[in-house]
Amino acid sequence: MTTNVLFAANGALWNDYREPLRTALSDAGIDAHLATDISAPEVDYIVYSPGSDVQDFTPFTRCKAVLNLWAGVENITGNDTLTMPLARMVDDGLTRGMVEWVTGHVLRHHLGLDAHILHQDGEWRHDPPPLATDRPVTILGLGALGRACGEALAQLGFPVTGWSRGPKDVPGLTCLHGGDGLSAALERAGILVLLLPHTHETANLMNDARLASLPRGSVILNPGRGALIDDDALLAALDAGHLGHATLDTFRTEPLPPEHPFWAHPQVTVTPHIASETRPASAARVIAENVRRGEAGEPLLHLVDRDRGY
Repeated sequence: MTTNVLFAANGALWNDYREPLRTALSDAGIDAHLATDISAPEVDYIVYSPGSDVQDFTPFTRCKAVLNLWAGVENITGNDTLTMPLARMVDDGLTRGMVEWVTGHVLRHHLGLDAHILHQDGEWRHDPPPLATDRPVTILGLGALGRACGEALAQLGFPVTGWSRGPKDVPGLTCLHGGDGLSAALERAGILVLLLPHTHETANLMNDARLASLPRGSVILNPGRGALIDDDALLAALDAGHLGHATLDTFRTEPLPPEHPFWAHPQVTVTPHIASETRPASAARVIAENVRRGEAGEPLLHLVDRDRGY
């Protein structure tokens, strides 16, 4: 029996995903019909990205699951017409990309590479950095991405504290949770990495008070979600000299507007949402595995908890 899969995403993505999806579905043993016609009534699975023309899911009465192309689902969880299971994207390529970005920028700030690049003026400044063992790193969010980044940093010798809403156990990391745990995690963060989803509980998590609780001179890396940080509070903390630097990959508005003060601030580095890109080949294999599971009556991977928002 043919399985009908609707690719409901930005039109330009179809050229990137068409062949990888066909190959992955075939390799998974699925006789699939791939289509982009959203008027097709008999759809078994929807491959989706926010901004799609599909905003009303009620016509798809046969649909067994919506498979999101991105890790973030905050732009779809509030859609009341989406009553079928929703799975978010978690794939090896996305995880490896995030580990590389986080590790690279942690090492950049730990080693003080910016100062060496800026001060090529002939003056010999002998100011060696501390060892990794003396630079505590805190990661907020211990999902697949946070865990992988924490493990990689711990292997380099950084003492890593991970925080999550509920209790977790990650070998090599100090794991904290809850309100008291958050305070303790922030107070020890020489470098803070934000890898939380955007939910009503995490919006503006890093406000004036929490930024003030960080050690003086701390660095913030945000490859998670732009709304995790109060922009004005961050700029104030940088201008006051309390924070040393902020390297930001995600923003409330993307692309970041040219007039935004982050662009010109000397203590802010902007990277254009490149920390972890969904790659068609690896993402297609995740989608195909979920289609295979759905057709076999097995539990789907990476299902979203609508109440929690991720």
